[in-house]
Amino acid sequence: MDFKTYQKKARETAKYPNLGSNNIYPTLGLVGEAGEVAEKVKKVIRDKNSIFDEESKLAIKKELGDVLWYLSNLCTEFNFSLDEVALNNLEKLKLRAAKGKISGSGDDR
Repeated sequence: MDFKTYQKKARETAKYPNLGSNNIYPTLGLVGEAGEVAEKVKKVIRDKNSIFDEESKLAIKKELGDVLWYLSNLCTEFNFSLDEVALNNLEKLKLRAAKGKISGSGDDR
């Protein structure tokens, strides 16, 4: 599936207050689901000696799907396409790599 199709289908399942003019709800959902990904990784480190078995990977995969859903709907709220966001990100990283600034911190390196 491509991003355009995913974004359209994700929007068909979006049900939250003020849909179409509410960037707060998907933002909060996005960070919440990203936290759930981090929590699952943390528990693998704590409980499974950092060994990611199939069960752990599948649980993380499900949470990543939720991250993608919220990201998609946040993009839609801002009238961005996922394709556009992905392409802009790759272009930004390519420029950083060309300048030898792929490592480090800061948005404008």
